[in-house]
Amino acid sequence: MTRSISAIVERLRQRIVPAMAGGFVMLGIGWAGLWGASFGASPGDMIDLKGRTLIFDEEFDRLSVSPHGPDTVWSAHTPWGGDFGDAGFRDKEPGLPFSVRDGILRIEMRKAADGKWQSGLLSSSPGYGRGFTAPYGYFEMRARLPAGDGVWPAFWLDELTPAGSGKHSLEVDIIEHYGRFPAAYNTTVTEWNPKNSHENHSQMHIQPVPSGSLSQAFHTYGAEVTPQWVIFYFDRREIWRTPAPSRPLGGLDVLVDLGLGGGWPIDKAPSPAIMEVDYIRVYQSRKAP
Repeated sequence: MTRSISAIVERLRQRIVPAMAGGFVMLGIGWAGLWGASFGASPGDMIDLKGRTLIFDEEFDRLSVSPHGPDTVWSAHTPWGGDFGDAGFRDKEPGLPFSVRDGILRIEMRKAADGKWQSGLLSSSPGYGRGFTAPYGYFEMRARLPAGDGVWPAFWLDELTPAGSGKHSLEVDIIEHYGRFPAAYNTTVTEWNPKNSHENHSQMHIQPVPSGSLSQAFHTYGAEVTPQWVIFYFDRREIWRTPAPSRPLGGLDVLVDLGLGGGWPIDKAPSPAIMEVDYIRVYQSRKAP
């Protein structure tokens, strides 16, 4: 995810899209040649969570959310107060855009009578120094994603820094799924430099899946963030890793949203579209032996 329209446009210029024969092509080059990408590889080891301490456990037996906190588990807007994509993120109202049923969170996106799209986002922090954040650990969501052209569900982490500090920040997109391409999803790690956008650095991995499978069943999407690596998991099996920044990380905000578009056409987007989330959990970092 990104924090401004200009940043979205810049990232979309580098998007990797499915091409003929089931392959992929890369459009353009990345920020000053700093863009990298990898493609689906053989599955790796299963993650072992035995003995790990849960430090955030949202089972969605109920939903604690307000527009900007601070006395709820979730905020309904990004800490920096900006939307992205073609749907606005709205506050909770009866039944919309959030509802909880049998321990499952439903985020509903729909086109309103005035033609504008509305959807939902949850952030574990309303801003720097507030809410829940963790610099390291294993972050996981179990979810079933909506199907259809234009849908853009995501589960991601964002390093929060003091306003105006000019400090670098890390963004970890554990999953971004473009409904237009039902046979894959993206994971991305981006290092943002607010003082010089030409020094932004991003690495992306495209994970192939059986076509339509992400909307047919629940799956787990996870990332282990350590001082050395950011390691991604699908159904708790490693799919990709990339080096973490060499600097110590600040607190990572946990976000989940059902976005729209992401640079792709929305004229055939389904209304309503529903993302179902079983749980979001964060496990404490594994202690060094």
